[in-house]
Amino acid sequence: MAENFQDGPIQLGAIAKRQGIPVKYLEQLIIPLKKAGYVTSVRGYKGGYLLAKPPEKVTVGEIVVLLERGLDLTACTDLPAHCERAELCVMRRVWQQATEAMSLKLHEFTFADLIEMMQASEKNSTQDTVR
Repeated sequence: MAENFQDGPIQLGAIAKRQGIPVKYLEQLIIPLKKAGYVTSVRGYKGGYLLAKPPEKVTVGEIVVLLERGLDLTACTDLPAHCERAELCVMRRVWQQATEAMSLKLHEFTFADLIEMMQASEKNSTQDTVR
């Protein structure tokens, strides 16, 4: 959808084919994305789905947080009550710091960055084939 942002709606079947994932799986991903306002749908003959915000305004971190219901690497990272040893556990601090680092990195990349990386990768792949 980010790649098609300027071109209008795209059907789930086309997205699924391009990404190599089942349409049924994609349908399940679309539900929370629509509810959170990241995706809109257009009905009709040329209908499909659209990214609701420009690709440079959506980060990978936002979407991962939404779809994974957070970024915590372990249950005790955010909810210490899950472990009776949480307050004494040195590994909990490691997991907290790892979660924070991952969060910072994922929020650093926008969908526009992903499109740019994909295009660069495709360009390099084409150049390698020509050689």
